[in-house]
Amino acid sequence: MSDRELQRLDFLKTAGLADAVRTPLAGDASTRRYERLTTTDGQSLMLMDQVAAAESPPADPSWSPERRRTEGWNATARLSAGRIEAFAAVADHMRSVGLSAPGIPALNAAAGLAVLEDFGDALFARVIEDGQDETTLYLAAIEALVRLQEAPAPEILSGPAGDWPLQVYDRTALKGGADLFIEWIPRLKPELRFSEMALAKWDDAWAGLVEHAERQATVMAHRDFHAENLIWLPDRDGPARVGMIDFQDAVLAHPSWDLHSLLQDARRDVSPALEALALNHYFALRPSLDRETFMRDYAALATLNEARILGIFARLIVRDGKDRYAAFMPRMWNHLTANLPEADQRLWEWFDEYVPMEARS
Repeated sequence: MSDRELQRLDFLKTAGLADAVRTPLAGDASTRRYERLTTTDGQSLMLMDQVAAAESPPADPSWSPERRRTEGWNATARLSAGRIEAFAAVADHMRSVGLSAPGIPALNAAAGLAVLEDFGDALFARVIEDGQDETTLYLAAIEALVRLQEAPAPEILSGPAGDWPLQVYDRTALKGGADLFIEWIPRLKPELRFSEMALAKWDDAWAGLVEHAERQATVMAHRDFHAENLIWLPDRDGPARVGMIDFQDAVLAHPSWDLHSLLQDARRDVSPALEALALNHYFALRPSLDRETFMRDYAALATLNEARILGIFARLIVRDGKDRYAAFMPRMWNHLTANLPEADQRLWEWFDEYVPMEARS
């Protein structure tokens, strides 16, 4: 028996769950693992297992961009390193503003272990596959997102594992994410090789955009807001019908970020009609926004996110041998290509010159 398993058993015993039946759940692209716990009286809970040592350190708000890049990927772009302390603090904030984030009945942050409320298996993506009306779900998700964005976002979040800084999704983080594209896509597609001139043009094309996005970082962003991380809770009311999970990477960001994560999803198709309907609902709920300006930012940051995700998928395939992510890439190429004309002239020109259409698949 591994030392980690002994640690899990000790934690569960301390939490009064030594006799719970443990059922491992399928993993994702992260270093976290989950188990469903079924107690002797039939209650269902979740065990979150996140070994802090499995990740590079989170960003310290006092670090310079150079120091962050030296410390690794998490300090550069992810910021929280997926820490359970971050999850607990964000969850408390979300519940305090009337949203559905899991309760945390037991926690050992130092060990990277937590027992969570179990929202069940009604992921948006699965219940839509089973026939649930997707319009109802997506409009509810918009209402939950507006609730999150309209609530004041404190610089320091307080939670059961202590305080956690809500860091800004700044130019260093945004550009670090975009740069995954130029680092990993050529390793997946050898026909794409970016010269020094191409890389210099890449940097120049993103510079103004990421500076603008940092200035417009005004709302809390879940940062992984999509149909695989939202759970339908129809017995609750209003925005609380949308159960949220995997929000430990939350940041202060441009308000378009979670919108395009939801509506230009890597894992499932969202029709243009549904995207337009959801955006109309969003602007109706936030009438003070200038829609034309907002939508330019939406297209530009969606382009950045899609380049980032394409880089992540390429890394998962090339480095980690997770070939299943290749199936998602054509969808992201299509989103990126559709956004470019609305995003930024320099970006459009860069992709037109260095990533021909036949390579976008």
